[in-house]
Amino acid sequence: MRLAHIYRALLLGAAIGAGIGISKRLRQSRTWQLEGRVVLITGGSRGLGLALAEECARQGAYLAICARQPEPLERARQKLAEMGAEVLALPCDVGEQEQVERLVAQVLAHFGRIDMLINNAGVIVVGPRKTMTTQDYAEAMKSMFWGTLYPTLAVLPFMLTQKSGHIVMITSIGGKVSIPHLLPYSSAKFAALGFSEGLHAELASEGIQVTSIVPGLMRTGSHVNALVKGQRQKEYDWFGFLATFPLSSTSAAHAARRIVQAACQGRAELIITPQAKFLALLHGLWPEFTIHLLSLMDRFLPTASSRDVQSQTGLASRSRVGSWLTQPGEPAAHTYNQYAPQDD
Repeated sequence: MRLAHIYRALLLGAAIGAGIGISKRLRQSRTWQLEGRVVLITGGSRGLGLALAEECARQGAYLAICARQPEPLERARQKLAEMGAEVLALPCDVGEQEQVERLVAQVLAHFGRIDMLINNAGVIVVGPRKTMTTQDYAEAMKSMFWGTLYPTLAVLPFMLTQKSGHIVMITSIGGKVSIPHLLPYSSAKFAALGFSEGLHAELASEGIQVTSIVPGLMRTGSHVNALVKGQRQKEYDWFGFLATFPLSSTSAAHAARRIVQAACQGRAELIITPQAKFLALLHGLWPEFTIHLLSLMDRFLPTASSRDVQSQTGLASRSRVGSWLTQPGEPAAHTYNQYAPQDD
């Protein structure tokens, strides 16, 4: 009986090993180069979006980037153009379907095609549940769910016609495990990840690859533009520290390289950072334990009353202590266009 168990375990191990090998070979066979391809990146003016645009530029892609604010968008365009990239920069609120459809039409008119769409636009509000309003949830869904859905629906007819294309969804570990004090963000990321995984299954037979990217914390400099509520200085301190401390976060450049590589290989999913992989694994194996653990974490986070609904940026919220805690993230904030000229 014991030998039968060992035999079955060996067969299972061999099957898993063979599956991993086949998966790797399939990814290698699907790998294509970005040189000469047209890549559209939403939220491409700063942070991870700008890091992704730089990585695509290094690999010889033609770039189209969009963002809501014209000034950071123009600074990003100039930076990418200095790298030698051909860049089309267009203002667009990806939560507005008409604007997105106009954006895609302009990119197609300029370049004649779109080979890869990277849905990257997003907002984040940090604070206790009591401070969040329905508007916070609506804004998160507008940016990170509808702002993913609308560009995808707009490019799909062209990709289906040419029977090829890559769609990359930048979600978050917050879309697998809901983190305290990030409820609107996690809710929208859960929706985006569900859309991405289902879309991958339905488009695989159409020649279109969909890759779900699940990052952990990254040093993109976005902590200075994150919105904070409640005890704003304390909220900024804990969030900014974790988002910039090298042992809890990865560099934006490293994340961008891995994301572009995963997309070019046609991978279904990529989880970035060991911490995010561990948390996803823990939650997958022991969801109830993980939820209890996060409940314990919540008890150590700053409290607030339901009257503390006003938000402000991390930059406006940081104290001298907060500035010191987030110092490792300052180079990224400057590199990835997070500061307005008057803030430099």
